[in-house]
Amino acid sequence: MLSAIRKKNLHSWLGGYARHLVTRALLREVPKPCHILVAFCDHFEPFWRGATSSEADNRVRTWEKEWPTLARAFRDWDGRHPRHSFFYPGEQYMPDFLERLGNLARTGLGEVEFHLHHDRDTARGLREDIGRYLAEYSKHGHLSRDASGRPRYAFIHGNWCLANSRKDGRWCGVDDEIPLLFETGCYADFTFPSAPDETQPNIVNQVYWPVGDLAKPRAYEQGQRARVGEIKRDRILIIQGPLCLIPPRAGRFTPKIENGHVTGRDPATPNRIRSWVAQWIHVEGRPEWVFVKIHTHGAPEQQATSLLGAPGRAFHAELTGRYNDGKNFCLHYVTAREMYNLAMAAMAGKSGNPADFLDFELSPPPVTK
Repeated sequence: MLSAIRKKNLHSWLGGYARHLVTRALLREVPKPCHILVAFCDHFEPFWRGATSSEADNRVRTWEKEWPTLARAFRDWDGRHPRHSFFYPGEQYMPDFLERLGNLARTGLGEVEFHLHHDRDTARGLREDIGRYLAEYSKHGHLSRDASGRPRYAFIHGNWCLANSRKDGRWCGVDDEIPLLFETGCYADFTFPSAPDETQPNIVNQVYWPVGDLAKPRAYEQGQRARVGEIKRDRILIIQGPLCLIPPRAGRFTPKIENGHVTGRDPATPNRIRSWVAQWIHVEGRPEWVFVKIHTHGAPEQQATSLLGAPGRAFHAELTGRYNDGKNFCLHYVTAREMYNLAMAAMAGKSGNPADFLDFELSPPPVTK
């Protein structure tokens, strides 16, 4: 049992998970209906596992063609269709691919954000690369803008290695990555959970601000829970997806890690959705706005076939059926940017229908206008 715990790195986050369970148990009565905010964050990598240019092109075309057909069959409480956040990797930049994803953004079915894989990097090199990639994305109208016109972006770190967090030093190299991201326009990180990977922090199921020495490796390990009445303007926000343990069942002797990763082999079933909602991730003081950030690697064929086929339809049917009755739940499909805006609106004391605050801090990217 001990070896299994260490192999899955449970020791690194079980303490945080236990604290989460206590906090969740102490939640007092939550106003009804509860607003379920669902953001599907896709590590969208057309060249996954060395795909050829032709294979990568087919992967992007599949989403361009099939996602609108599926998405337009479903609506949330506000009448909006599902929205997909394509975290596109900067090192895989292809102008045609960003144009095709722009076609989806123009129809209101998704937005593009920033994903990056890098290894043994330096702060100077990373800053230069980010600047170049953001300029390339901006040429296609992607990414929100601040008042000065500077691109603002959500981030997912490739290989989960935010802030140089691996023991062997691979897949990053930049200790002070978190403040560097903020300085280059990042508003929120959506990397976690990463369990069972070693990079998983001991903070789970939270929307929080990293605190302490942000220039050190794994600076995300110390955090202050986001709460109504308190907003920090000098750092990125970290928005986590659900992480929990599913008790053993017949034929399985150890608990299953539920980390919100949707794959072809492990699609979004009703039981999984129930576990995601049950973690009750929220801004402290606004428990009726429930954040459900899930993730996938949607470009490869196995995942695309599932997400765009029958399992994907079943997922949205469950969401729009069970979690959209207007009495107990109201469903809201959101992008990563909109989820950040709602977190900031909650911290600013806003309440009621989250749909009123989808553009609270950051406006939609130019491509959508």
